[in-house]
Amino acid sequence: MRIDVLTLFPAMFSAYLDESILQRAQVAGLIAIGIHNIRDHAAGRHRVTDEPPFGGGGGMVLKPEPIFAAAEAVIGGASPGPRRILLSPQGRPLTQALAEELAGAAWLLLLCGRYEGVDERVRQHLVDDEISIGDYVLTGGELAALVLIDAVARHVPGVLGDEHAAARDSFAMGLLEGPHYTRPVSFRGWDVPAVLRSGHAGRIARWRREAALRRTWQRRPDLLLTAALDEDDRRFLMTLARETVGQEDERTQS
Repeated sequence: MRIDVLTLFPAMFSAYLDESILQRAQVAGLIAIGIHNIRDHAAGRHRVTDEPPFGGGGGMVLKPEPIFAAAEAVIGGASPGPRRILLSPQGRPLTQALAEELAGAAWLLLLCGRYEGVDERVRQHLVDDEISIGDYVLTGGELAALVLIDAVARHVPGVLGDEHAAARDSFAMGLLEGPHYTRPVSFRGWDVPAVLRSGHAGRIARWRREAALRRTWQRRPDLLLTAALDEDDRRFLMTLARETVGQEDERTQS
């Protein structure tokens, strides 16, 4: 998979991309990531990339010329070209499902906005999609691009080593992931649940499923409305509901 990033601050990427899983994925040739400075494609001695917006209002807006020039230099005459994405708080939310979808693309071109954003003609005539990593505003799209790259890379075959690892992540099956334990068995009096040490695959699988259901019930009950649940899951959720009512009654009586 190929990912190219257009940014005014290319130095922001190396610290993250050159470490850990993403670094190994690049060395192995599973992902090729290119970082390109928009300023290199700005005209004039001062390489101006931003201007005040027409109509006033304060702030600066990224000019269309250097952005189009940078994108065209990266894409060249390639056909088909990349899927072109603007990182923007106005975009559709990045979800696990969307990350998996993007991982199916052969080539992504990510544009990092800055200041008050980009000239509207970039939105209308250059990018195919706008994606947001949350309902808040960042100084620029660089952090959002790194988040998207990381989320997408996990779904590229071979990146995680274990081909089923991404399928067990939180949100992959519509639930939050349950707790994990490792050695030592006992730490400061807190023990690893006995079922996880039992060696009984069926019991362990059920425990993990119920732990994921419990955690989702407690922290993100909204996810349960769309999660794929079987009859055992529904019975367990009914048990959780009764427990919750009982706890509320105890608090009321005390």
